[in-house]
Amino acid sequence: AKTLGDLPPNICNPSYLAQDAAAIAAAYDNVQLEVLEEDDMSELGMDSLLAVSRGSTNAAKLIILRYTGADPEQKPVAFIGKGITFDSGGLSLKSGENMMQMKFDMCGAAGVIGAFVACAKIQPKLNLVCIVAAVENMPDGDACRPGDVLTSMSGKTIEVLNTDAEGRLVLCDAITYSEKFNPEFVIDVATLTGACVVALGHHASGLMSNDDELADALLAAGDAVVDRAWHLPIWEEYQTQLDSPYADMKNIGGMPAGVLTAGCFLSRFAEDLRWAHIDVAGTAWKWGGDDGATGRPVGLLTQFLIDQAD
Repeated sequence: AKTLGDLPPNICNPSYLAQDAAAIAAAYDNVQLEVLEEDDMSELGMDSLLAVSRGSTNAAKLIILRYTGADPEQKPVAFIGKGITFDSGGLSLKSGENMMQMKFDMCGAAGVIGAFVACAKIQPKLNLVCIVAAVENMPDGDACRPGDVLTSMSGKTIEVLNTDAEGRLVLCDAITYSEKFNPEFVIDVATLTGACVVALGHHASGLMSNDDELADALLAAGDAVVDRAWHLPIWEEYQTQLDSPYADMKNIGGMPAGVLTAGCFLSRFAEDLRWAHIDVAGTAWKWGGDDGATGRPVGLLTQFLIDQAD
């Protein structure tokens, strides 16, 4: 996970992540790989994810790794990783200072891939699906614009007010896609919001969930291995900040409680799932230092899998 996070974005693009996943699948007999190309995603109606990819010459990939360690009929745990291999902000262009570290915007994907590899090594008696939404967010002439209205795979429509709030646009389609596996739990991991860094700094990841039992299990796993998270609310009162006159929702909720409204956005696509969201924007790499990616939350996720297998 640290290696993937630290790689430069001219090397670690969506195709590279797919190649890395292929090497993982080749190394273990009970691991299978499927990679969806942009045409496949278009047929599925993933217009929200594809809108983020439109401005880049590097095609998006939806990478699906499956580990079978139990009866194939047993419901799997599903991990989803935000794999924005470089985030310029799109047409809502970041400043140079804010863009410098944006090779790390795929650390959610690096984290779930790292936890998947740990699972394949440990061989717990459970099933695991790892879905990586690998996309590059760039500002060419075909890029998504502020004001565009997108139709997600779920059929829900999204008014884009800021193309730099792109992680939630790829994750929402990946969450909908995860339903096909009939998962026991869905856990997405993302460097989603600078607001999480403001709220929690660099010591705790932000955790939001629609299932208190799942949230408690993740918190306990993180405490056990000192890869800690803090439970944040996604109360109904925050949802109104996402109201749009032109679509079912807008992709940003304004300055107040930005980390929470991002979680509220994702929760709208997980209403029928036992779901949790982990925001690792402050914990996935050492901000401003030379140490690079931390590998978090591999420890938390791996301990959670061990606990579930027990």
